[in-house]
Amino acid sequence: MAAPGPWWWPGLWPVVTGALAALLFLLLWRRQRRAGGAGRVCVAVLGDLGRSPRMQYHALALARHGREVALLGYLQTRPHPDVLHSENIRLVPVAELGGLRVGPKLFQYVLKVLVQSVQLLYTLLRIDQPSYILLQNPPGLPSIAVAWVAGLWWGSRLIIDWHNYGYTIMSLSHGRSHPLVLIAKWYEKLFGRLSDYNLCVTDAMKKDLLVNFKIKAVTLYDKPASYFKETPLDLQHKLYMKLAEDYEPFKPRAGNPSADRSAFTERDGKSGNVVKPRGRPALLVSSTSWTEDEDFSVLLRALEDYERFIEEGAKLPALVCVITGKGPLKDYYNGLIQKLHLKHIQICTPWLEAEDYPLLLGSADLGVCLHKSSSGLDLPMKVVDMFGCCLPVCAIHFECLHELVKHNENGLIFRDSKELAEQLKMLFLDFTASEGKLHSFRENLRASRQLRWDQSWDQTVLPLLGNKE
Repeated sequence: MAAPGPWWWPGLWPVVTGALAALLFLLLWRRQRRAGGAGRVCVAVLGDLGRSPRMQYHALALARHGREVALLGYLQTRPHPDVLHSENIRLVPVAELGGLRVGPKLFQYVLKVLVQSVQLLYTLLRIDQPSYILLQNPPGLPSIAVAWVAGLWWGSRLIIDWHNYGYTIMSLSHGRSHPLVLIAKWYEKLFGRLSDYNLCVTDAMKKDLLVNFKIKAVTLYDKPASYFKETPLDLQHKLYMKLAEDYEPFKPRAGNPSADRSAFTERDGKSGNVVKPRGRPALLVSSTSWTEDEDFSVLLRALEDYERFIEEGAKLPALVCVITGKGPLKDYYNGLIQKLHLKHIQICTPWLEAEDYPLLLGSADLGVCLHKSSSGLDLPMKVVDMFGCCLPVCAIHFECLHELVKHNENGLIFRDSKELAEQLKMLFLDFTASEGKLHSFRENLRASRQLRWDQSWDQTVLPLLGNKE
């Protein structure tokens, strides 16, 4: 006679069999329903859609191929007009969760995840049945698990687009060994394996996903959309005149303020042509989400050194530094900027409309990128956009940056503020000359004939979806 099991065994058996029966029911339900969502895709991000350009590009590419797209996320900032005007894209807002300030921080975090899970699942189950759910990670907690459950219900295949690892971003605040970080890493590894397909942004991440997560992914590099290109002089002038209404650095330094002039351009009274006057300032552009993985004090210290170079007699142009974007640390850095005493450098931090941002990049003289990947495995999309506009870039070094920025070919790589300051000095000494470094980098970018997003997407993602469901 077999020995009796533990005292809890009789009570556990019904729970196990019930769970297995429920899972079997969901799998059969998924198989039965899979044909119902043909042609529909849900593109989801548990973040601000207006600041998620890659997911907007996914939606536009799917719509271009005749798919019905539910673009799901927070609607804090306005998405690109192409998204808003597409007949095949429907925006599905997720209600943003307000501050939960009840109890200790750990309890608040757990409560936030639980409420977000319910919100997201409720939203996913209200849309029309999709064939695929294409999800951005990070943020992946709780969105990966919720999207997987919704996929079981709908019979949808889950595609995760890995932009980075959520646990590495969390480690910037808490440290790598914090229990929350370790739980987040375990969660991403476990639920990431439940996806049907995976995309990632670099070959380095593709290798890391395979080695450490046992996940096979396809690299889909960020590529500039078609509207990231060099801005014609007439459009530059219109943009500068528009920005001059709100931002002092774009206004002309001297002369009649009512004349058709900006700090960088003026319209000739006789010919009506727009020209760039001699002695104009150089235009330096950076963009940011104002988060902990970008230390803008590096740029501010470099600008102080640039100011010192001018004071010491270097023949350098005045500088206008424009830093675009929104984010949690913007007020902090604006406070640091206010404390600077710069005579030859003006700094402004506007938030630009989606259609104005490419125009600004296409008008600038140099881009600066301070993105330091929390994982060392993702690439800054802002540099991709700058290169699309043939704008040379100075970028801070991290592990896989060489996959994008080729030092001394399409830009320069620096490691600290001193090196950046010396690069700014070298590049701007002859920034208007046709034989200067900036001109050489720009010509290299023009000659490179970069693949655009639509072409790259058609080659990489479309085969995963197939022509027929």
